[in-house]
Amino acid sequence: MTRPEAESGAVSDDDYARLLAFRDGLRRFLHWSEDQARREGLTPSRHQLLLAIRGHPGPPSITDVAEHLALRHHSAAELVGRAEAAGLVRRVADADDHRVVRLALTAEGETRLAALAAAHLEELSRLRPRFDALWVDLPSQEPSTSR
Repeated sequence: MTRPEAESGAVSDDDYARLLAFRDGLRRFLHWSEDQARREGLTPSRHQLLLAIRGHPGPPSITDVAEHLALRHHSAAELVGRAEAAGLVRRVADADDHRVVRLALTAEGETRLAALAAAHLEELSRLRPRFDALWVDLPSQEPSTSR
């Protein structure tokens, strides 16, 4: 179904309300997520680091983690160093290229992240009906070939 506003390029009052609801939902979820991380004894940035390591296909490098977290390489390396000192991550030499350092979670990092992941999946399930409603009648876009 195509919305007349989308075809004409006009943004309707309903569109503005949908965008507001989406941004509000994102902010509330992020605030909730940060609180959950703190309750688990982690800073929000350490929680994101653990997720970037565990969610990456295969052991990530610091460069990979920096990309996931939208950080500069040196900032990601500092975050990794603090998490390593806290016993949450460990550095592993790459089997093929000894110049590359890979990252892995320690048992402690795995335990803390697993608790947070379970809570986050439960919260996303709870929020799903609210977010699903935002997609109703939203036109799908073809992937853009230019940026």
